[in-house]
Amino acid sequence: MAAVIVALLLFFFCARSPSLSTVVSRDHDPTAARRLPDIIIIGVRKGGTRALLEMLNLHSDVVAAQSEVHFFDWDSHYLRGVDWYVSQMPLARPGQLTVEKTPAYFTSARVPERIRRMNPDTRLLLIVREPTERLLSDYTQVFHNRLEKHKQQQMLETLLMHDGELNLDYKALNRSLYHLHMRRWLDVFPRSHIHLVDGDALIRNPLPEMKKVEEFLHLEPQINASNFYFNQTKGFFCLRDRRRERCLHGSKGRQHPRIAPEILRKLYDFFHEPNQEFFQLVGRTFDWN
Repeated sequence: MAAVIVALLLFFFCARSPSLSTVVSRDHDPTAARRLPDIIIIGVRKGGTRALLEMLNLHSDVVAAQSEVHFFDWDSHYLRGVDWYVSQMPLARPGQLTVEKTPAYFTSARVPERIRRMNPDTRLLLIVREPTERLLSDYTQVFHNRLEKHKQQQMLETLLMHDGELNLDYKALNRSLYHLHMRRWLDVFPRSHIHLVDGDALIRNPLPEMKKVEEFLHLEPQINASNFYFNQTKGFFCLRDRRRERCLHGSKGRQHPRIAPEILRKLYDFFHEPNQEFFQLVGRTFDWN
């Protein structure tokens, strides 16, 4: 009698779940597993981290976590432990590299040492843009986020200026002081573990920058010109692979706010010396004003 009941239950289960085995065999490679990331895109915010992640994900030997994990900079996540972090990673086959990106990592004082403790051999990608453009993009994102949430807006000049001088407490300005944050990373990781991507160059012509990334990660050259096409409507490059064509989210490429020329010049002048310090730290220069 018991055997009959078990058989009926099995029959009922199979009848209710005919697609279960199909889903497993179609979507799950038995050799794939979640593991700690080999690569972390550590920043910089509004430098082009999403574009870099999507372009890197064109490579068949790279799998990417699509959401910002905020494991190392949010204590509420970090206290969940490494097993929780691994659970946020995508499935990767043997030989594939796993990458996650959280641009807030670059400016968080606790993150470099936390990553080193996890894995001192982690390869780090940092994408930077001209500091004033990055600041304006940062403000634009916050402006639209507040607009969507029906929150009161603050004009850029109000945030940026205080008694006729630049407000050094404004977070968007501080994030563009790359040398301050880079020093912390170089105190923990050798320069050879951090690859810098030129975010402005990535926008203008993505392929040369991505070839440098492939070389840094010791990936077989695979990303090529056919993976990119310029979208005249959006005004930037979109991506193409064997399966589909896709562009970045509509929030990318938003129009920056107009800013008074004298304030703009003040920003360019202010960033000149910090930029030189950053160039010396990383051993290369960028074409910034």
